Amino acid sequence: MTAPDFWDDQQQAQKVIDEANGLKAQVETMTKLEKAHEDLQVLLELAAEEEDESLLEEAEETIRSLKKEMTQFELSLLLSEPYDKNNAILELHPGAGGTESQDWASMLLRMYTRWAERKGFKVETLDYLPGEEAGIKSVTLLIKGHNAYGYLKAEKGVHRLVRISPFDASGRRHTSFVSANVMPEVDDDVEVEIKPEELKIDTYRSSGAGGQHVNTTDSAVRITHLPTGIVVTCQSERSQIKNRERAMKILKARLYERMMEERRKQIDQLKGEQTEIGWGNQIRSYVFHPYSLVKDHRTQVEVGNVQAVMDGEIDVFIDAYLRQKIGGQQSKK
Repeated sequence: MTAPDFWDDQQQAQKVIDEANGLKAQVETMTKLEKAHEDLQVLLELAAEEEDESLLEEAEETIRSLKKEMTQFELSLLLSEPYDKNNAILELHPGAGGTESQDWASMLLRMYTRWAERKGFKVETLDYLPGEEAGIKSVTLLIKGHNAYGYLKAEKGVHRLVRISPFDASGRRHTSFVSANVMPEVDDDVEVEIKPEELKIDTYRSSGAGGQHVNTTDSAVRITHLPTGIVVTCQSERSQIKNRERAMKILKARLYERMMEERRKQIDQLKGEQTEIGWGNQIRSYVFHPYSLVKDHRTQVEVGNVQAVMDGEIDVFIDAYLRQKIGGQQSKK
């Protein structure tokens, strides 16, 4: 980074800076944990010498806090698959159910935004299509931070909501589904062949929130990849050129994910993702009524405080899933 020609290639320079920041964060966390461990030893020795119960209570609380931090740090070190360290592209798509499912999608959008903020990640909205009455028809986020994809890949799948719908005048219980798709933001050096003649590019007027400038020009971009039928859109920037660049990044990530999925199926290492957004395919259920419970069906982890989960406290689910996945891979080896 101190080289005179470091900024000649700005994209490469940014990659180096991001990698350096990720490594610095690991070292700083390790140093902080070591210091906390030393302080804890001193506190325990002092409590034993003075036979002070209040110091023992303080030590117990410190142990709980330190254990939680060490568990999270350990997991971050276990994220060693290709692209785990990359930024993540998160897409939310409501299933059947109209306004109720679209409202559920907006609740998940808030949950993931809160989670990202807790992690110190940056969230950029690449595409946003609001619902007609409430909620959202679809949204695409870029979540930027070290290991963002490594964590969020645990969230890929169908999320199920059970509650008394505020949109039902009869006060009946409803079940809604939203599909979360997660892809790594892939670098330019990743080889994904995209031929210009295989693309259909449309421009249109943006419809989402973003100020007066959004609706004044046809700056939004929709790209259709004809061989696969994949459609991506972006309307987050004022410039049509920038929206096109971002849409191409999403397309590249989608094609890379498709390529990797086909490769996984070929070597029969992972079961193919279920694509139907409905009954029997959910990875997690969020029950608001008749009781309060969030249950992950892959790991059987349960949390009774639904509101805390909706406020972004989902690390317990991510941690359990990734450890189960890593454990399974190690046992195969």
